[in-house]
Amino acid sequence: MDTLSYKTISANRKTVDKQWLLVDAEGETLGRLASKVAKLLRGKHKPDFTPHVDCGDNVIVINAEKIHLSGNKWDDKTYLRYTGYPGGQRSATAREVLAKKPASVVERAIKGMLPKNKLGAELFRNLKVYVGAEHHQEAQKPTVFNLKEFK
Repeated sequence: MDTLSYKTISANRKTVDKQWLLVDAEGETLGRLASKVAKLLRGKHKPDFTPHVDCGDNVIVINAEKIHLSGNKWDDKTYLRYTGYPGGQRSATAREVLAKKPASVVERAIKGMLPKNKLGAELFRNLKVYVGAEHHQEAQKPTVFNLKEFK
């Protein structure tokens, strides 16, 4: 038996095929949207997935303000931030954050599902979230990706 034909091939930065995908967040549940987009950013949907390499796609999320949260999460879910001063912890509900920065809700949900290391920071740079149907990546010719068909 020839053992050379059974070598595992790992993807690297040069061999990865990165694409631009367009995802519409209208009517999507926040957590389900975030987990699917995180899989796309990580590259877990590709057969040549390599855990330590950025082999995912670039993802554009539009209509971030039209997401859906189930139950009482609009009022019960809180987002914490810290100003840097003593006693400077601030909290806001999901409804307040959505009113102030709608894209921030989607970005935070997706970022929380990525690895907490340098690779996760690099993957997060491949995400663009926009309020409304307009986006600034027309030159990249993104392909529309249907999340309903993606597991």
